[in-house]
Amino acid sequence: MGLRLNLVIGGVLCVLIIAAAVLAPWLAHYNPIMDADLMNAELPPDGQFWFGTDSQGRDVFSRILYGAQVSLTVGIGSQLINTIIGLIFGISAGYFGGWWDDLVSGLTNLMLSIPSLIFALAIMAVLGPGLPSLLIALGLTNWSWTCRIARSSTLSLKSQGYVQAAKTLGYGDARIMATQILPNMIGPVLVIATLGMGDAILSEAALSYLGLGIRPPQPSWGNMLTDARELIVIAPWAAIFPGVAIFLTVLGLNLFGDGLRDWLDPHMRTRRA
Repeated sequence: MGLRLNLVIGGVLCVLIIAAAVLAPWLAHYNPIMDADLMNAELPPDGQFWFGTDSQGRDVFSRILYGAQVSLTVGIGSQLINTIIGLIFGISAGYFGGWWDDLVSGLTNLMLSIPSLIFALAIMAVLGPGLPSLLIALGLTNWSWTCRIARSSTLSLKSQGYVQAAKTLGYGDARIMATQILPNMIGPVLVIATLGMGDAILSEAALSYLGLGIRPPQPSWGNMLTDARELIVIAPWAAIFPGVAIFLTVLGLNLFGDGLRDWLDPHMRTRRA
C-alpha cells in the first residue's frame, strides 16, 4: 500500500509541476518579466493576482509558472550530465578493473568528501551566473553516487553467463558494456537520477538565492525568494508561494523516486505486500 501511495502521490505532484511548466505561456495571466507596474506593487492575493504581486508589481503566479520551467530544466539537464559521467566512469571502472578502477574509486571518494554545494559555488564563481553555467556546475558535482552504483553493478554483472557468451561471440568491450551490462542496471540508475533531480532543484534555489544562479529578471524560484526576503513582513506571499513550489516539487520527486525504488526491488515489494 505504501509503495503504491508513494508512486501515486509523487507521480501526481510531478505531473502537475511538468504541466505547469509546459502550459505556462497559456496559464500565466501576465508576462513574468515585462508586466511590471509599481502601482500594483506588493498587492495581496486576490481575483486579479492569484498569488499577489512582488516589489516591482509583477504577478507572482505567472513568475512561479515560468520558474517551473527553469527548475525542471536544471533538474533534468544536470542529472543527464551527472548520469552520463557516472555511467561512463562506473561501468568502465568495474569492467576493466586494475589501475583505472583505483583511479576512479579515488576520484569518487574525493568528490564525495567535498560538499556538492561548495563545489558548485566554486564553479559558478569562475563561470559566472546563468543557466548554462548552472547546468555545468551541478552536472559536475553529483555524479559520484551514480558512479558507485554503476561500478558495483558492473562487478556483479560482468561474471554473468550472457556477458561471457557475448565475449565468446566476439563482441568488443564497448559493445558488451553498452548492450549487455548497461540495460541491466537501468532501474537503480533511474532511481538515483529521480532523487538527484530534487537535490539539483534545491541547489539551484540556493545558488540563485546567493546571486550565483539564474540572472534576474528571468524568474526562478530561488531568485524570487531573494527578491522577497525584505518583504517577508509586509508581503509574505512573495516568499511563501515560491517556497511552497520548491517544497512540493522536491517532495513529489522524492516520493516518486522512493516508490520507484521499492517497485523495482522485489524484496521491498514482498515486504510491503
